[in-house]
Amino acid sequence: MTVTERVTKPVRERWSAQWKELKSEVIDTDLCTGCAGCVIACPHDVLGYDHEQGGYRPFHLEDELGPDDCVHGQKGCTSCTRACPRFRLWEAQANEHLFGRPRAAEEIAGIYRDILLTRASDETVHDLGQDGGLVSAILIWALREGYVDAALVSYLGGDKGDWVARPGVATSPDEVLAAAGSRYTYSANTLAIDEALERGFERLALVGMSCQSSVPPVMWSRKVGKISKPIVFNIGLLCSKTFDDAIFEELFWAKYGLARHEIVKMNIKGVFQIWMANGEYHEIPLKECHAWTREGCNHCPDFAAEHADISTGGIGENHDWTLTVVRTELGREIIDRMIADGSILARPGDDDPGAIALMRKLAIKSRRRWPAGAEPGVRVGLPEPKAKAEVGRGQS
Repeated sequence: MTVTERVTKPVRERWSAQWKELKSEVIDTDLCTGCAGCVIACPHDVLGYDHEQGGYRPFHLEDELGPDDCVHGQKGCTSCTRACPRFRLWEAQANEHLFGRPRAAEEIAGIYRDILLTRASDETVHDLGQDGGLVSAILIWALREGYVDAALVSYLGGDKGDWVARPGVATSPDEVLAAAGSRYTYSANTLAIDEALERGFERLALVGMSCQSSVPPVMWSRKVGKISKPIVFNIGLLCSKTFDDAIFEELFWAKYGLARHEIVKMNIKGVFQIWMANGEYHEIPLKECHAWTREGCNHCPDFAAEHADISTGGIGENHDWTLTVVRTELGREIIDRMIADGSILARPGDDDPGAIALMRKLAIKSRRRWPAGAEPGVRVGLPEPKAKAEVGRGQS
């Protein structure tokens, strides 16, 4: 190497951002989704997490420098910003790590290898799961085949009728099925990693909302350290938003008389669907629910869980089948093996073109939330908004 080459070779910028930058650039600007990646990555245990309704945010625990700065960060600790899937170049870095290239403009729902419609072949798993039971089927299969020894999921804590989702660990088919079903309120499933590690589990699956599914690849890309290594398999849930827990009392009960402890199942299919213990079924218009949208969802650009190994969701006309987006080699290997041994049934995604079109539509809608002044790569591929027709022109 010549002297000139040594002088002109680009120098990789040293990562120096810490809690101070995370607080000012992500949390204070409302880009924070509440995924808790920063909390689990903190090696000094100085970050807490607000689980209560209206919260779902990390906060700094030490008093010395106040809530906006960190003693450990001043000394060089950068773990929290390395783990954050909304900090600076998060999308590009995760894509480069997972796929070796950036997302193209036409890949508005993220990079993927295949789209299928799938469902669990086991009728119990199918019936207890949501929209085909695919996620439950995958976890049961992955545990049995030794891909993972535990999964980070959410449970309805305490009395099931409280409908408060809480992070937990599943290690058996019974525990997987106990966690089955959708909540539509928020659970930072990443926080269950401490329990999993304390119990000695070393190969973990993460099941989480789209924002949570970006945590592992962002951590891997930025070399956050050993906390990221146990997560070896990543299932992302297609997600346009979640709701604050207050929706149960302030809308479902106050307006419709639906007591949360009597609710047995929920789903969203153009309306908020609620099944009650007495057999009643109710539909609530989604526009009535918007006021309870969780604050962390208002700027989230990722509907399609673009950084998961497998992204799943119950959209489209086939309500007993799961739209399944296979993104990585690991995701393809697992899906192919499950199809081959009969653990799941599969059809081409093109059997329901409306579901694929809806995924793209919702992905565009979500990306439009991302502020124009934030990292611009996230908005690549957004079509120009249609001009509104001028009202009254040409009318007499």
